[in-house]
Amino acid sequence: MALPRRLHFIGAGGAGMAPLASLCALSGRVITASDREENGKTRALQKLGAVFHAGHAADNLPDDCELVIYSSAVPADNPEMVKARKLGIKCINRGSALAEFSLDYKRVVAVSGAHGKSSITAMISYILTVCNRAPGYMIGADFNGFDSYSSGNGDIFVTEADESDGTHTLLHPWCGVVPNYDPDHAWSVGGEDKLKENFRTFGSHCRNIISYDFPESSEFFAGHPSAEYLKSVSDDFTFAGFFGYEAANARIAVKCCELLGCGKDEAVEAVKSFPGIARRMTRRVVTPELIVIEDYAHHPTEVRNSINLLRHNYPEHHLRVLFQPHRYARLEKFFEGFVTELSKADSLLIAPVFAAWSETGSVNSETLAARCGALAVTGSWEEIALKALELPCGDACPLLLAVLGAGDINRVFPYLERATVR
Repeated sequence: MALPRRLHFIGAGGAGMAPLASLCALSGRVITASDREENGKTRALQKLGAVFHAGHAADNLPDDCELVIYSSAVPADNPEMVKARKLGIKCINRGSALAEFSLDYKRVVAVSGAHGKSSITAMISYILTVCNRAPGYMIGADFNGFDSYSSGNGDIFVTEADESDGTHTLLHPWCGVVPNYDPDHAWSVGGEDKLKENFRTFGSHCRNIISYDFPESSEFFAGHPSAEYLKSVSDDFTFAGFFGYEAANARIAVKCCELLGCGKDEAVEAVKSFPGIARRMTRRVVTPELIVIEDYAHHPTEVRNSINLLRHNYPEHHLRVLFQPHRYARLEKFFEGFVTELSKADSLLIAPVFAAWSETGSVNSETLAARCGALAVTGSWEEIALKALELPCGDACPLLLAVLGAGDINRVFPYLERATVR
């Protein structure tokens, strides 16, 4: 059953919640919303006719609301949630609401997997747009030069399908795109066996599947009548002007668009001008002596792929990585992988862990830095920026500073952009 008419969003300013709320507003639904504070996304939502409240209070929830949609960051004792339960109003999380919203469309493309979901979703959406297919889409990152959502013409809807909370199992896509698998987020769904079971369920719900032939793909999609496996690619793979993991993302995006009716040549030509999304290989500073690039890499596989691409693109630079671990659970589970991959940088700084769910862990930034022979940096973001721009004594190469992480490490950029190499 599709979403009802009167909806209330709790935590509406987030990267996943805001575009969904906006799409619901564009569909003609009546939207009220709240979050701790106003931001650019909530202001854009208000321009679409939504009523937004800064701060959380029971009075924010209208009595005639038909459904409450909440972010995973919203606690059970949120006053709006408490009121909704008292009034008997159904409450569902963002992933469940996305599954119901997708029923507004004839063909849903859902991109799941451990790495590259936002980039591949954006690439598919961009190709379809350039090829005049007018897709609806929702991307969990800022889309350079575009809104992060579009309502489209009612035929195709392209979205990320999140495995971190298991809600990808609620979707019934016309096409499921699964580029890879890693046991990331296993702790949040009940373990790796449950995570794998969820991918099998997701696959069983898909009419078509496009996947690389990673080791688990034959297990996840065994016996599926319409599964297509692309041959896995090497680190130096090139496609449509892209290299490495970006080329792999572009290849599977093009294959999906072919299945949706685009010609291969027009899809390849379209993806060549893909403008990218925020926090993915984003150049923040470019001078002869300094290049600063931001990337969302926060898992050892992503760190490996990012360093590989950076070495290819900037072979003459000294590669310094400023890395912020994201969640203690991830750092502990993949600790040895982080040590292996981060040690490939010419120099390395480790910022304090972005805690997210838990506040402590058995390993931390200092532990990681010690194992890598690197420096753990603390203090203000300004102090961290100054430390990051110090080159090792005697190194005459220009500096390439890669700022990697999915937490709040982007707070360092105002200071990096004002500073100079010392």
